[in-house]
Amino acid sequence: MGSGGLVVGEHPNIIVHEFISAGFDPDCVRRNSGIHLPGYYRPAKKWAVVVVDSGLLVAAIEFKSHVGPSFGNNFNNRIEEAIGSAVDVWRAYEEGTFGEVRPWLGYFFLLEDAPRSTKPVSLPTTVFPVDDAFQDSSYTDRYRIFCQRLLRERLYDAACFLTASGTGVTMINEPSRELGFAAFAAKIAGRAAEIHALKATGIHG
Repeated sequence: MGSGGLVVGEHPNIIVHEFISAGFDPDCVRRNSGIHLPGYYRPAKKWAVVVVDSGLLVAAIEFKSHVGPSFGNNFNNRIEEAIGSAVDVWRAYEEGTFGEVRPWLGYFFLLEDAPRSTKPVSLPTTVFPVDDAFQDSSYTDRYRIFCQRLLRERLYDAACFLTASGTGVTMINEPSRELGFAAFAAKIAGRAAEIHALKATGIHG
C-alpha cells in the first residue's frame, strides 16, 4: 500500500506540516535540538517533535528507524525505549508536571524492507511459552504487533509504521492500515480540534 507521497527522511517535516495545517502557529511546533520534556523517572527526555500552544502540551512525537543488515541487534532496545518514554510521560502527568490537560503522544517508526526483515525469525528458548502472535513472525510482523499494542494499551495516542525499500526510487509501504499515515494524520486532526476547543473555553496547561 502506498503512503500518499511520504518521502523517506522527511517524515518529521511532514508531521510538522500536519500540525501547522491544523491551525497551529509554526513557532508552536518545535523539532530537533533542545526539545526536551521533563519526566518522572529521569530529569528529561528529548522528543523529535513537540507542540506547545498557550501553555498546553499539544503533542510529543517520537521518530525511530531500523535498517539492516542485522535487525536483531537493536530490536529489544527500540521496544524498551518506546515503552519507557511513554511510561515516564504518563507518570509525570499524574504528578501534575504538564498541567490538567492530558498529553498526547505519537510514535512514528520506519523499517527497512529487506529480505532479513521480512522472513520469519526463530524464537529463543524461554522459560514460559512465547505469545502465539510471535510464532513464525518476521521483524516486520513484530514491529507491526508492537505498534498495534502501543495503541491498544494506550501508551501512545497515535502510531505510524512504514517500511521502505528500493534503490534509486524509494518505495514506501504500510503493513497495516491501522498504522498507516492517513490514520496517523487523522488523529493529529482530532487532537488539534480538541486543543482548539479547550483554548476557546479558556483552559490552559
